Amino acid sequence: MASHQPPTTRLIRPIRVLVAKPGLDGHDRGAKVVAAALRDAGMEVVYTGLHQTPEMIASAAIQEDVDVVGLSVLSGAHMTLFPRVRDLMREQGRDDILITGGGIIPKEDMDELRRQGIGKLFGPGTPTSELVDYIRGWFAERERQEA
Repeated sequence: MASHQPPTTRLIRPIRVLVAKPGLDGHDRGAKVVAAALRDAGMEVVYTGLHQTPEMIASAAIQEDVDVVGLSVLSGAHMTLFPRVRDLMREQGRDDILITGGGIIPKEDMDELRRQGIGKLFGPGTPTSELVDYIRGWFAERERQEA
């Protein structure tokens, strides 16, 4: 008699995303639209609300055990806020979390932030399907590397 081994399957879980509005900017409509689109795409979304410090964002990301942090920055402070959140995450040993986001960010700054290890950034008017596809692609690649 042949022995039957059950097929090996990985537990499939939703991608966990923290959406945050760092700094003093009070415009959160875009962040809420993104959060809803990610949720509609089957992701678990934690929305931190307005006026979050980088320390609050990094702490929440670690406590919530997220895969992705998405920052919405309209204030012009993107060259400070994205690297600060990244550095705080690294200090806690969580450089495995994707930091992405969007806002009003010049292309040159997007390119520089990418060179610094920040994920793809998105500007106003980007279809939410593009963000969903990017996050799903990143997550699938990370899961392949961990398998």
